[in-house]
Order: sequence, then structure tokens, then C-alpha cells
Amino acid sequence: MYLLYNGQRIAKKKTHVKKRTLNPVFNESFVFEVPAAPNAALDHVSLELLVLDWDRVTKNEVIGRLELGAAAAGGARHHWREVQAAPRRQIADWHKLKE
Repeated sequence: MYLLYNGQRIAKKKTHVKKRTLNPVFNESFVFEVPAAPNAALDHVSLELLVLDWDRVTKNEVIGRLELGAAAAGGARHHWREVQAAPRRQIADWHKLKE
């Protein structure tokens, strides 16, 4: 998971590795320090989530990705607007990953 500010990666967090499963479930929370912005808006901030297939033989392969932010589309954009409307509140949602 990357925190992006104006399109540049400024922070990175990782989940625990889920071994020996084709259907991993990630139920983890993360806290990021967000740069101060005019009017405390999150318009220039986004989150990029990558799901990787890790194994010892081949290179880590990206099997899905999701971007949450003002520039996102569909449900990801709606989720981001909910986050902006309710600062400091946890808002959970399901998203389909893109290849």
C-alpha cells in the first residue's frame, strides 16, 4: 500500500503475507501521516493498493491493484468522498481489484 501526494509515493506499508491460499483475506488497519494541505483537503492525496503473488521461484507478480483518491472512478471515488466527508472516522468498503 502506497500513500501518494500529487502523484508521488511518499509512504509505504505492507500487510502480513498470507501463505498457501488462493483467497486471502486482509483485515488490517493502517495509519498514515498526511501532509498538511490548504483547507485540510485530501484532493491531492491518494492510496494505491497492490496485491502480489509471492513465491520463491518467480518474481513477485501483481495480481490486482486499486487506487483510492479524488482521481479514482466508480466505487473507489465514492469511498474517497465518504472519507473526506467524515475525517478521523473509519469507513470500510469492499472493492474489486483491477489487473
